[in-house]
Amino acid sequence: MQLTGEMFIGADRIRGTAGDRRSVDPATGEELEPAYGMDDGTVVAEACRRAEAAFDAYRSLPDQRRAGFLRQIADNLEAAGEQLVAAVQAETGLAEGRARTELGRTANQLRMFADLLANPDWRDPRHVPAQPDRAPLPRPDLRSRYIPLGPVAVFGASNFPLAFSVAGGDTASALAVGCPVVVKGHLAHLRTGELAGACIADAARTTGMPDGVFSLVFGAGNETGEQLVADPRIAAVGFTGSRAGGTALMAVAQRRPVPIPVFAEMSAINPVFLLPGKVAAAAAETATGYVTSLTMGAGQFCTNPGLLLAVEGPDFATFRETVAGLLGGQVAQTMLTAGIASAYRAGNAELAGLPAVSLVAEGAPTDAPNACRPAVYQTDAKTLLAEPRLQEEVFGATSILVSCATADELIEAATHLGGQLTATLHADPTDHELAAKLLPVLERRAGRIIYNGWPTGVEVSPAMVHGGPYPATSDARATSVGTMAIHRFLRPVAYQDLPEDLLPA
Repeated sequence: MQLTGEMFIGADRIRGTAGDRRSVDPATGEELEPAYGMDDGTVVAEACRRAEAAFDAYRSLPDQRRAGFLRQIADNLEAAGEQLVAAVQAETGLAEGRARTELGRTANQLRMFADLLANPDWRDPRHVPAQPDRAPLPRPDLRSRYIPLGPVAVFGASNFPLAFSVAGGDTASALAVGCPVVVKGHLAHLRTGELAGACIADAARTTGMPDGVFSLVFGAGNETGEQLVADPRIAAVGFTGSRAGGTALMAVAQRRPVPIPVFAEMSAINPVFLLPGKVAAAAAETATGYVTSLTMGAGQFCTNPGLLLAVEGPDFATFRETVAGLLGGQVAQTMLTAGIASAYRAGNAELAGLPAVSLVAEGAPTDAPNACRPAVYQTDAKTLLAEPRLQEEVFGATSILVSCATADELIEAATHLGGQLTATLHADPTDHELAAKLLPVLERRAGRIIYNGWPTGVEVSPAMVHGGPYPATSDARATSVGTMAIHRFLRPVAYQDLPEDLLPA
């Protein structure tokens, strides 16, 4: 597939006129060809116009037409697999295996939403028949279902160039239920974005979708994203990224004459609770799992275990020593961008300078550019509760071990944590009484609770919840993974006493 540096606006390719940008290989600093023209504001407006014009025709298509569209996108992604994997590696520094795994996940979740459409129950249809003879008042015939909100703005994520980007889960779930999509591509992977966009555009053409059902725009500054969210034709937003970015888009959406929902997945430290029986029985094994999860992909996962809490004692001391030994042998990995690497170093420097926080261990030193040297710090529960900075995410392979004086202090610490994507319990059967006390606390603070596993790795399935209370996300009622993700882009409508020939199918 020939890369052109152009945007996709419905069925057309348009080159932006507001200057050029190139993506960069983070492992070498080399700029990659081609140059991509940035939008001056006119392209976003046209993309939104076409999306609105396509909406009623697209949402009225039979479900199986839209399912065929999604399956064709998945087929196209797989057909372009070698070129996509090479682009991901060049633009992100991610290993080939990770790129191939993510490609498979992206195709599979498109097919998952296509399969969902085979059963009309996804609209949650309901019918309460009329009772004209009911006293004192007759009951009307009431039917209800969910319908799509309208065109959706999707923002590509830095850490998942395929699965949470142009053809990722936000796009797939919105397209599935009948919402056209306008994607703002991430500037760190312009080539990957263009290739994925070409797969969607070709699928739209092949399956006869309305012009405007999909567009991909590139903009160099925040203005492009803000213009997209502010456009009155956009009905909802899907975002994965920083808390600063997510809250900025939320503010734009709320300032509109007609505010719209922003479903933003932002920041989490994903606490792990290592209970006394477990650390006594399996300190070394658990330490190995912790370090593996922490350092996977240079820690650039939204579910990275950024905090681990345990009751202080000889067994937790053994755990810390094992972690220190394992971490010292970890080789630094390339981070996704120079900006992410710089922020990672700054975050570690800030942690190291906090009172009552000390370094447990670091990974092997390196002179490589944009590299993540993993680090683990330690503190106590009182310091954690007194220092807000310890609850802020350092995006990368950094985590904090928190010692609690008693099991009651462990529970107290849990009650003061902010919203999380995940909370993990590592427990032995002898810990179940304590675990049962923790569970109600964790349910209020996390979207997913893991038992004797690790939060990294999000299974794409109908039962998955990838969301959580603020600041993990902007709306604790939503998930961005799994079939429940469609509910972000739907709203209920009731039909009272409509004659049969006017009722929707």
